[in-house]
Amino acid sequence: MDKTNQYNGSEMKILFDNIIFSLQKTGGISVVWEEILKRVNNISELETLFLEYNNDNLNRKSLVINSRNILRTNSTLLKIKRYFNPTYKMNEKHIFHSSYYRTSKNKNAINITTVHDFTYEYFNHGIRKFIHCWQKHRAIRKSDYIICVSSNTKSDLLKFIPDVDKKKIRVIYNGVSNDYYQLDNGKLLNNMPFEPYTYILFVGERKGYKNFELSVNAIAKTNHKLIIVGKELLEKELDLLESTLGKERYNYVGRIPNNELNILYNRAFCLLYPSSYEGFGIPVIEAQRAGCPVIAYNNSSIKEVIGNTPLLIDKLDIDSILQKLTILNNEDIRSVIVKAGIENSKKYSWENMFIDVLNLYNEAWNRNNEN
Repeated sequence: MDKTNQYNGSEMKILFDNIIFSLQKTGGISVVWEEILKRVNNISELETLFLEYNNDNLNRKSLVINSRNILRTNSTLLKIKRYFNPTYKMNEKHIFHSSYYRTSKNKNAINITTVHDFTYEYFNHGIRKFIHCWQKHRAIRKSDYIICVSSNTKSDLLKFIPDVDKKKIRVIYNGVSNDYYQLDNGKLLNNMPFEPYTYILFVGERKGYKNFELSVNAIAKTNHKLIIVGKELLEKELDLLESTLGKERYNYVGRIPNNELNILYNRAFCLLYPSSYEGFGIPVIEAQRAGCPVIAYNNSSIKEVIGNTPLLIDKLDIDSILQKLTILNNEDIRSVIVKAGIENSKKYSWENMFIDVLNLYNEAWNRNNEN
């Protein structure tokens, strides 16, 4: 299907469930949801409503939504309510698209669910895994259409929930912000933690499967320094960093604006991203767009989205990482890798993602009209 940003529906009504904004202050899913909503707001022919709870989400704060279109919901006991499908009155046909694994029982609703990954299924245990999987799998089974953010995520879905009808699934890739691009050589932060190309970046979550400890131990074997972007460091992480690298060889910058992260990508020796599992892996494409080489683990969606590169590691060990770092010491090879990464990143944009989502809305709406 040719990509088009033209709305083809007839009086289409969509109810967006903004529950994710109340579940996290920011994060990958919040970013995806923000990118959808800010584009929806630009289509005057769509009738849009938004189900919301109290939140302090940074991505929500950047959105301008007419208060008349917001169905505010009682936030009492939200820690429990988040797991149950919302109730509301709507007598007309509408699309219900939830930001986090909820569906509508309304008889007039066409349910769409976006599936980002299966980290809970692979890496979590106990009651948290049980509750998450109960909610997610129920939403997937009850949905009329399912969006997967990569083909790998689709494969995982069919692995864990094999009874789902494949015809309901659409693969729609995430995008990456235009805030990431190559800078001229003179552009630096006012207080750069380290000299350009002397540091390695680690961006995002640092849970066990992200292999942060492995990254620190590998960097300790080199002359490179480490810059960490993401949520606050835990005490055990501080102990690891100080005992392995020492205070002079690492810098934690926290969560920073895109323009500052873009500068760090541009001036990094590389992004080290040895995650054991990803549903998509947005930082990989951010880095490529900024001209930053990416060393990543050859697994899950990473091998699908990263493109052709000699920097994928097949084993999660120090020697494999050191071998890829050595490759980047060759300026000619590095230049080829950077150019290939920039070219690969052009395949992923939030505009393309939204066009595909809008096309799915049209398909769902029009097919329902036929029935």
